[in-house]
Amino acid sequence: MTSHKMGTREEWLAARLELLKDEKELTRRGDELTRRRQELPWVRVDKDYRFETDEGTASLADLFRGRTQLLIYHFMFGPDYTAGCPSCSAIADGFNGSAAHLAGHDVTLHVVSRAPLAKLQGYKRRMGWSFPWASSYGSDFNFDFGVAHTKEEWAAGAVAYNFGDEDLRPAAGDGGSLDAFSESIVGTSWETYRREGPGMSAFALEDGVVYHTYSTYGRGLDILWGMYQWLDRAPLGRNEKGMWWRRHDEYDNQ
Repeated sequence: MTSHKMGTREEWLAARLELLKDEKELTRRGDELTRRRQELPWVRVDKDYRFETDEGTASLADLFRGRTQLLIYHFMFGPDYTAGCPSCSAIADGFNGSAAHLAGHDVTLHVVSRAPLAKLQGYKRRMGWSFPWASSYGSDFNFDFGVAHTKEEWAAGAVAYNFGDEDLRPAAGDGGSLDAFSESIVGTSWETYRREGPGMSAFALEDGVVYHTYSTYGRGLDILWGMYQWLDRAPLGRNEKGMWWRRHDEYDNQ
């Protein structure tokens, strides 16, 4: 029998109305944060980044596909991975439908990873995705935008991520288990896996010049997980015990 608090319909409605006040305040606060994001200064991007796409070699400006706004999801798929990160894959499952609506609103949604294009294309076919995905293999793009990290950063225990430094090296005695975990999900060691990171960045194109307008990382990406928005409203919430999600073709009920 459940141990959760029970009540009458009247008690539920009273508690729900109290919660609604806080939900509305959170919505208003979210609107204010959105306004402040849009007021951030734009930073001109002068470096000539090159990407490999389904249509051939492209510049950052080319990724806009004729539109004036570009949203890039930095998908964890390093050159040595055998498959894309399961967490990024769960997020990306929501991109196909959104991309069409964004395109109709002068916004291009593009995904970028460091793995060679052929790997990305194969994984994209496996997942059944249609959104555009570019390879930044050999480019500084992922490093410059805080989602790829050098061996020197790793060795120093100061990986630059999420506007700070993090030590992502295993604690004493944990190296073997973490290596086994990362091998099981992407076919690489823990270091190779975690020298990549997730994130999203926004860009504007004006008078032929590209500007960087926004980036977020870590839990700043929570809002992009479509399944989490549903779970946060389910009776048991996220109810997480470790990494419970998988790639969508890896569940037993498929």
